[in-house]
Amino acid sequence: MPEQSKPSITDPKLEPIEQLEAILSTSDNHKLESFVYEIPSGEMARTISLLDEEDQKSLLTRLPADAAAWIVEELSHQQAADIIEELHPDDAADIIDELPSDEQADIIGELDDDDAEAIIEKMEPEEAEDVRLLSKYDSDTAGGLMVTEFLTFLGDTTVGDMADNIRQNAEEYHEYDVQYLYVVNPQEELLGVVRMRDMVMCRPEVKVKDIMMSSPKFVHVNDHLDFLEDFFDAIFFNAVPVLDEQNKMVGVLKRADMEEALGDRSERQLLRLGGIIAGDEMRTMPTFPRAARRLAFLGPNIFLNLIAAGVLIYYQNTISQIVALVVFMPMISDMCGCSGNQAVAVSMRELALGLVRPTDIWRTVIKEAAVGIINGLILGILIGLLAWGVGSFDLGPLQGQPNIAPMLGLVVALAFFFNCIIAVIIGGTVPLVLKGLKMDPAMASGPILTTITDVCGFALIFGLATWLIIP
Repeated sequence: MPEQSKPSITDPKLEPIEQLEAILSTSDNHKLESFVYEIPSGEMARTISLLDEEDQKSLLTRLPADAAAWIVEELSHQQAADIIEELHPDDAADIIDELPSDEQADIIGELDDDDAEAIIEKMEPEEAEDVRLLSKYDSDTAGGLMVTEFLTFLGDTTVGDMADNIRQNAEEYHEYDVQYLYVVNPQEELLGVVRMRDMVMCRPEVKVKDIMMSSPKFVHVNDHLDFLEDFFDAIFFNAVPVLDEQNKMVGVLKRADMEEALGDRSERQLLRLGGIIAGDEMRTMPTFPRAARRLAFLGPNIFLNLIAAGVLIYYQNTISQIVALVVFMPMISDMCGCSGNQAVAVSMRELALGLVRPTDIWRTVIKEAAVGIINGLILGILIGLLAWGVGSFDLGPLQGQPNIAPMLGLVVALAFFFNCIIAVIIGGTVPLVLKGLKMDPAMASGPILTTITDVCGFALIFGLATWLIIP
């Protein structure tokens, strides 16, 4: 495009992506830095995802490291990792150094081992040590969620000395989320917590041990997300100290980070229930890897559905004589599948809350069977009455005979009743079985449940029809 025909990069009518591309086509890095801070937070991820790979790399390398880090923080961990791994390790390390420690560990954790190690080696030694520390812990534990930026002081430190230390290191501390100051002994064991407001309102000569909250609440590095959720529900603090196996303070867990982790876990479960079993997927990823991830889920389903197809082939004579059965076949499969999915959801929730274990299968069978009997009976009667009415129409060789309508209603009602019971039992127990096998319960409950309800539904409706109706 000729220079004179380019739209103004400050034109408010342009989309953020159009303005950003226009600025990237210039050499004005100052304007580029100013503009990225003006992009609304909610637009940042979409804008970056619409850039091609070269423009993404150009954007992050032309900006100062702190501005590039600000962009990276606005992206999902997977999206950020995809861009970071395309940069030279030196450039990537400069950006990662500017991030909070928990963000560093999350993004590094999304990279291939070789890329991650290459970046860590180029990072500042202290930052690299923090990343290696956080990487030791599971991402759904306090150790994996904590930040390592926090302020500790010995108990004999005066309030005045503490305040002087904070002022003298203001540049280093300005990115810390300082609401609490932590009091430790020389062995780095936690003694108490001082609220910032208490320090500000206290006389300079007072020692911090005299104003600290003793016996503070804390969590351990290996405490799991489910425990942490209950823990924060019971307290009003925005952050708590994290202790290691030797009871030394190693980090701080913020309530906001715990809640974000809960949301991330729910998203992962939703993706796996939807068939995205290999982790996060975004359309900014390369097409072939995305297709391969989905095929890993879809491929096995071919063999599962062959079983259902086999049932239809076996009962093809019954189908040809009572065409009305085909009308109710998808209804039975779909409604029973929905009932089974309700049972899956309850089991997933109870597993997350620690209310059930894989050994509680028989208890789950009894509880779900009771619900299945009630719902199967009520809905089976309603669908059976509908089938009775349909049976009066001439829809096949046997339709129109005096006894076909009530018998068709009975077959449909019984098929739904029994299949509903089977569906809720399978839906309730499959997640427990998968959990016991050390597999993700959300990963395979869907296809297993769907196949079983289809096979049982088809076998019941056509089997009963063959037995009760076919001469």
